Amino acid sequence: MNERAFRIAGEKRPSRWLITCDHATNRVPHWVNGGDLGIAAADMSRHIAYDIGAAGLAEHLARRLDAAAILSDFSRLVIDPNRGEDDPTLLMRLYDGTVIPANRQAGPAERQRRLERLYRPYHAALEHLASQRPACCLCAVHSFTPQLRGRPPRPWQVGILYSHKDARLGPAMVQACRDEGWVTGDNQPYAGHLDGDSIDRHALAQGRPNMLIEIRNDLIASEAGQIEWAGRLAPVITRVLAATGL
Repeated sequence: MNERAFRIAGEKRPSRWLITCDHATNRVPHWVNGGDLGIAAADMSRHIAYDIGAAGLAEHLARRLDAAAILSDFSRLVIDPNRGEDDPTLLMRLYDGTVIPANRQAGPAERQRRLERLYRPYHAALEHLASQRPACCLCAVHSFTPQLRGRPPRPWQVGILYSHKDARLGPAMVQACRDEGWVTGDNQPYAGHLDGDSIDRHALAQGRPNMLIEIRNDLIASEAGQIEWAGRLAPVITRVLAATGL
């Protein structure tokens, strides 16, 4: 029983692509501080709790690519599946100006409980799906906020992230997006490599081709935006992979 640590869409679809969404929801399980992290509902609706619009985009993109998708089913503030188990930001205590009370008091036992009931089942399922696909390629879907508190506005519509350890798809995807006329960040708004993150764990370690797509969340907050961007991205992703000959 995974206790809703994740959900899978289109498990039997034949594409070699596997779409992942690490920050799909802002759900807090009832057994974590009674289902309440101690912050305002407005903060739980912000990007600090999940990647706004990313789940819908991931599912629509997976359908376009005839691919499976796996989505986490717990808030990144409960435990962040896109961090290594030894990362100090695995349980965030302060994020973009908001203190997370339920995490300030979370000791080693609580950290271990969240790892065992949420984080590890999600990663086990992700790896199982990837291993079932010959020549699997990973596409991680995320979204980013247009502006962090006290920071300048972010101009990009799309960010393509990739590691210096594997640049087979990332730079080509950046150029392809720019060719479409989209304002595209090359390893922006975040750096493309983090030891122990999902891509490092499930793609780099096994030599699987990969890319991480970040979409500015105001563009995909609605289902219409999610459908629109899935339709835009799917043919570009397909062309980029085909052009590499991987």
